[in-house]
Amino acid sequence: MVRHFLRDDDLTASEQREVLELALAFRTHRYLHRPFDGPQAVAVLFDKPSTRTRVSFSAGIAELGGYPLVLDASSSQMGRGESVADTARVLGRQVSAIVWRTFGQDRVEEMARYAGVPVVNALTDDFHPCQILADLAAVADARGGVDALAGLTLAYVGDGANNMAHSYLLGGALAGMHVRVGAPADYMPSEAIVLDAKRLAAQQGGSVTVTTDHDDAVRGADVIATDTWVSMGDEAESGERTGHFDAYQVNARSLEIAAPGAQVLHCLPAYRGKEITADVIDGPQSIVWLEAEYRLHAQKALLTWLAAHAGEGAS
Repeated sequence: MVRHFLRDDDLTASEQREVLELALAFRTHRYLHRPFDGPQAVAVLFDKPSTRTRVSFSAGIAELGGYPLVLDASSSQMGRGESVADTARVLGRQVSAIVWRTFGQDRVEEMARYAGVPVVNALTDDFHPCQILADLAAVADARGGVDALAGLTLAYVGDGANNMAHSYLLGGALAGMHVRVGAPADYMPSEAIVLDAKRLAAQQGGSVTVTTDHDDAVRGADVIATDTWVSMGDEAESGERTGHFDAYQVNARSLEIAAPGAQVLHCLPAYRGKEITADVIDGPQSIVWLEAEYRLHAQKALLTWLAAHAGEGAS
């Protein structure tokens, strides 16, 4: 059975650790492994605009010895209505893996059912698991290694119903962290995902807290994360959302009530003066640029891990 990475908990806690340790190793030795020498092709599909995902996967696949076959929806038959299943059957016979940045989670799940090669979720409306691998790797790097993650408190404030909140819950819980989400009552994370995260946290010695209070989420936190208040596809709600989220801005006061030396994450693009202030994202406690760099290293680690485990059943 082919292994896929469609949501954060498609890896076990020990497997997540392997990938994170490999990500740190790739930062030190950029060409440590080349599983796609040949070059083997990896399809990288985009239904949504992208900067970091496009650059990091394209560069990363090349550094792994492969050929990044980049396709936009408008330049493929899927953009004209060809089914996901038919596309998957074709791609799976010609490429070694498929990476897809798309809308509904059901789309990557259908691709995985029919492709016969590893499928990686490069972002859906529900999850952004590659970003969380990068975030965790960046925190680990800044704190001396993957062992430092367990027991840390990670606070995410802003839109609790989006893909970043969901992936922080699952990925942070897998890492044994104490994950807090602070969001308006109308923008809470999925109850099902919260329950999954609480189960994982209990197994790994962490915890999950969901609150409507920014201060409750951030107080004493070792890591503070946020995201844009208006995700792609939600632009029509911009004015309404800004009013809801004003109290969840990450700013100097957030750092005052967090743990001393708390680190700041933002998956980018950032809108200074809205979800985060310029003095914070550009300040000494920000590891946002290290986090962005780790998109490359973490995704290389993930693809290397998936290639090494091709054909194995789920753990």
